[in-house]
Amino acid sequence: MPDISHFTTWFSTFQNDILSFIASVTTLILYHLYLRHKVRKDPTYTVQAINRIARRIWVETLMNQGKPDVIAVQTLRNSTMAATFLASTAVLLIMGVLTLSSQSQGSAWQVYNIYGTNHPEVWLFKLMLLLINLFVAFFSFSMAIRIYNHVGFLINVPLNLNLPSLSAKHVGAHLNSAGKYYSIGMRTYYYCVPLVFWLFGPHLMLLATIFLIPLLYKHDRAPKVAVTSPKGEFDERE
Repeated sequence: MPDISHFTTWFSTFQNDILSFIASVTTLILYHLYLRHKVRKDPTYTVQAINRIARRIWVETLMNQGKPDVIAVQTLRNSTMAATFLASTAVLLIMGVLTLSSQSQGSAWQVYNIYGTNHPEVWLFKLMLLLINLFVAFFSFSMAIRIYNHVGFLINVPLNLNLPSLSAKHVGAHLNSAGKYYSIGMRTYYYCVPLVFWLFGPHLMLLATIFLIPLLYKHDRAPKVAVTSPKGEFDERE
């Protein structure tokens, strides 16, 4: 039988950090569920949804031209370079976190930690989660680079070959997959902010999460479009 009293003592010692982490992750999950719900009702509600539609149309337009286009190569090269830079940055941040882990308990970081615990194992656990977050970013950007390279070959394949696996729809799905990995990598970068503030204290992690959500929404929400009415007046529509 497990020792319940031991678990109770353990939880009471680390409860502020545990509850803050759970609240932060839950808030982020609820935010993305909200975005998914809104996108189901309106396919152009977020910038990401509009980009998925634009990428699919872009691929179909270029492939239907029936000849190689340097615009496709240049665009994919720019996307690959951006993902490469962010993947390299993730590696540098991982090395920085590993260096930080050698500071034992990180006493200088605990000055504002008035609600959390100062146990060394909690400090290492926080750094481990930060490392996992950065590793997810690295692999996401790496997968984006890999798929961008594949699309660079696929997008110039003639459509008259009549191969379903090389159709414009299939290539567009590949490109959207790369965009999805890129977006995941950026999300993990954003969540580094609450994780870093967690090193200073659980209350600061919650505050960072509360400030992060409105900023994410501002950048995720698709901008309103000015539409001309039949009377010649402009109307702001979502």
